[in-house]
Amino acid sequence: MVLKHIQHAYQQSRRRWVRGLLLCGLLLVPGATLLANYSTGVFSGKPYEPDDLDLSLPSDSSNQLPELGDASQTVLSLRDEEKIAHQILKQVATSEDVLDDAEVTDYLQALGTRLGESSPDRQQKFYFFVVQDKTINAFAMPGGVIGVHTGLFMAANSESELASVLGHEIGHVTQHHLARMLASQKYDMFKNIAATALALLIARSNPQVGMGAMTAASAAGIQKQLDYTREHEREADRVGLTILQDAGFDVRAMPAFFTTMQRATRFADGGSMPSYLRTHPLTSERIADIGNRVQNLPYKQVNESLTFFLMRAKIRAFQGAPQQMVEEFQNNINEGRYQNEMAEHYGLAYAWLRANQAKNAQVEVDWLVQHGMANPYLVTLKAVTLAKLGQVAQAQAQFVQGLQQYPKHRILAQGEAESLIRSNQWPQAVTFIQKQLETFADDPKLYDWLAAAYQGQGKQMLRHQALGESYVRKYDLPRAIDQFEIASKAKDGDFYLQSKVEARLKTLRQQLKLEQGDDKNG
Repeated sequence: MVLKHIQHAYQQSRRRWVRGLLLCGLLLVPGATLLANYSTGVFSGKPYEPDDLDLSLPSDSSNQLPELGDASQTVLSLRDEEKIAHQILKQVATSEDVLDDAEVTDYLQALGTRLGESSPDRQQKFYFFVVQDKTINAFAMPGGVIGVHTGLFMAANSESELASVLGHEIGHVTQHHLARMLASQKYDMFKNIAATALALLIARSNPQVGMGAMTAASAAGIQKQLDYTREHEREADRVGLTILQDAGFDVRAMPAFFTTMQRATRFADGGSMPSYLRTHPLTSERIADIGNRVQNLPYKQVNESLTFFLMRAKIRAFQGAPQQMVEEFQNNINEGRYQNEMAEHYGLAYAWLRANQAKNAQVEVDWLVQHGMANPYLVTLKAVTLAKLGQVAQAQAQFVQGLQQYPKHRILAQGEAESLIRSNQWPQAVTFIQKQLETFADDPKLYDWLAAAYQGQGKQMLRHQALGESYVRKYDLPRAIDQFEIASKAKDGDFYLQSKVEARLKTLRQQLKLEQGDDKNG
């Protein structure tokens, strides 16, 4: 059932596919900064105090942002950024290292969208996804694509801390920093962008390798790029702080979390790596600058988000060996080492499910119910637990009731669709999924389940049509076209369906031709 897919998403071997995507990305901290090296204090539940902030260094408290001009548009147009974003999202949709959990992903997207609505460019679309990686990391890429490592979730002590990093990354996107870096080197051919970005990133993280990667550039040229990147960091900090404030989050969280990350970085490399060689050089000057700005802002009480703690606990439950995580959650509960007790029991339930001990998970579900938890995340947990206990009908009823109460909670729709498919209820599955696609029109998984339902009914044209629409939503036009071509040759559709398939096929071919033409012209 749903747990199998959740567990599969969390247990993939981390092949670091994201390093390829980082040709167009900006990392937050070095890859060597492992959460495992810093986890002791992260989950203590202690709020940060003013004394925790390193504000000792002077900094210009002006809110004036540097004027960097619009030279980036001569290198990377908005159309180019959109194309790059689609290529990245295509990899995201198929990578096993991207967390395939609708609850976590939708939470992050909602949080990022809230921040984006307070950004300097409110027309910019943002796409957020989670990478299964324990490093404290996040990165922004052209076209509004922003990735967040699971390690960042676990290191953040509050939603405002997580939001502070997202705000920073949104600042990189809205200020078009990658394009500006390229513009400063006067690269004017689209096909050179990826290679150039790679060289810049290598130079920032490993100067010796970087020199080899940029044989056509001088050491002074590389240093110029590094200097420019530090300016980007300061600008992204200031833009991010404004976004954080306008979106209603606790602005104190930004310097606090930056201090946390700086400490983790120092622990990882002993402080030996010069700050100017870090991909996101996290310096005391930056922390002091943001800290000084925060001191001049009015205090605002922010209520803690239960959803943040639940999603962080769910991520934690799928790290390490199942029994190890069970013991960790149990110890935290017994010793009172948590920031939110409900979230700790919620995480323990998922850890028990991973350990194939559904009866123990049910105990935690009952505890959550008795203590007043009532939200769609508990409904999902209830349904998954019932399914693991073999109570399929009761699990299906939970999905149905949950969707009636929380109609926009996507994982409930996925769970009900899967339940109907696995019980061979083909007509009911088709009707249900078609209804859900009115709400979740861009969910490829629902189209995959719809294809399975049509397969169960022996309807090949409809099956391949659904698979084609799934590939469209995975940004894979060639495979989508293949599926629609197969559908057009099937003989089990009426005239109306045949015409619809052929019209869609024609549209997709034109779209692919247009994209390929853009590549040739570029």
